[in-house]
Amino acid sequence: MAQVMYATGRRKNSTARVWLVTGNGDFLVNKEELKKYFERGSHVDHILQPLEVTTSTGKYNVKAMVKGGGKTGQAGAIRLGIARCLAHADESMKSVLSKGGFLERDARMVERKKYGKRKARRSYQFSKR
Repeated sequence: MAQVMYATGRRKNSTARVWLVTGNGDFLVNKEELKKYFERGSHVDHILQPLEVTTSTGKYNVKAMVKGGGKTGQAGAIRLGIARCLAHADESMKSVLSKGGFLERDARMVERKKYGKRKARRSYQFSKR
């Protein structure tokens, strides 16, 4: 019987729901192939890091539904979801993943814009005369 794991990952304004099923390594993101959804190779590499560290690259089929934010935030959210699924699947992987920093949520968010400023910190140009 196939083992099914589910986890949620978040990064910036993105939320990813990730399912891991024992299989041959198929990877779907929003019902599309991984490399078709994420054009940048750096995003693909970032997502696959937890699988490479635990040497389980071809062992699981991954299905991810992601929404919100941009592509970089979505890649980070999927990465966290995969790491949480792997930690749930096998307790021995948990120590490897936590040492690599894969199980920590990246809490950095965009700083809000303040009134009287052009952006969060950037002021309007000062004119002396």
